[in-house]
Amino acid sequence: MIYATTDKIPVTFSKCVDGDTAKVILNQKEITVRFLAIDTPETKHPQKGEEPFGKEASNYTCNKLKKANKIELEYDGKEKIDKYDRHLAWVFVDDSLLQKELIQKGYAEVAYLYDDYKYTAILQKEESLAKLEKKGKWNDSLIQTKEYIKIACLIITIIIVVLLFIFNKKYRKKAMNKMKRKVRKKISNLV
Repeated sequence: MIYATTDKIPVTFSKCVDGDTAKVILNQKEITVRFLAIDTPETKHPQKGEEPFGKEASNYTCNKLKKANKIELEYDGKEKIDKYDRHLAWVFVDDSLLQKELIQKGYAEVAYLYDDYKYTAILQKEESLAKLEKKGKWNDSLIQTKEYIKIACLIITIIIVVLLFIFNKKYRKKAMNKMKRKVRKKISNLV
């Protein structure tokens, strides 16, 4: 049952999915809710992997929903359910619009505007402020720092492996024997 667009429908938290999607109980049935008019960075995307601030957005959403005293959905626009069978709705947590909070923190951007939605202007204003204040995903220096840390960890790991190979005779011998076994196996498979 889909309600009129002006109704706020109480739901119960079920599971976290990511920054802009969650599972809730509506009329004793678990549904997936895709938060209307926003997009958060990915955490588990098969092609994109984990994007900067994806974990932060996901954790923020999950914590808000888990700790909420009251969660309500409000439908808006013509489309109430998307092609993935997710309910498209505004999400209110303890009377505060969750999409707005995510945008204010820089964990989301305004996106997927397929209709003239009720709270779009508010979200767009908050996004402009978050960009000006370089919050979350709008802070290039934080993103670069995270990328440099990942690269530095990879380089350190490579250096440690190379040093182990050079200075640790046991390790080097073990690695060489392993390579010899692989080569012999491949040769015997060819014969």
